[in-house]
Amino acid sequence: MRITRKLAVAGFCIVSFAHVVQASDAMKAIVGSYLEIHAQLASDKIDGIKAPAGALATRAEGLGEAGVAMAKAARTVATAPDLKAARDAFGGLSEAVVAAAKAEGWKDLGDVKLAYCPMVRRSWLQKDEKIANPYYGTAMPTCGEFKKP
Repeated sequence: MRITRKLAVAGFCIVSFAHVVQASDAMKAIVGSYLEIHAQLASDKIDGIKAPAGALATRAEGLGEAGVAMAKAARTVATAPDLKAARDAFGGLSEAVVAAAKAEGWKDLGDVKLAYCPMVRRSWLQKDEKIANPYYGTAMPTCGEFKKP
């Protein structure tokens, strides 16, 4: 009886650990696609956002309930008809991705930073050391500040 209980607990721990590893890998892929979208918007472009937004949505759907908000927001970004709509949709995507990253404890995201634009009152993630505002692009590229996650 004791051995069975210990094996059950050990099995649960292994399954739980495997789930965390999978979620972390998924989050890395999600953030990678997200950063591609960020780079396009910060450069006033939308040509290259459809593919990474679709990939992000697909990966987020694989997370089940935890990925619903990210998948929905990514699909909105992917179907944005113009730069303004893409930037508006990116705000919702940023909220969803930041919330998911916080839920995971920001683990394994490397040098990803949280930035905030006080003009639009929106956050985003980026890797660059210098602010690259996706909401204003080249009009106000350095508007914003880094925040603690």
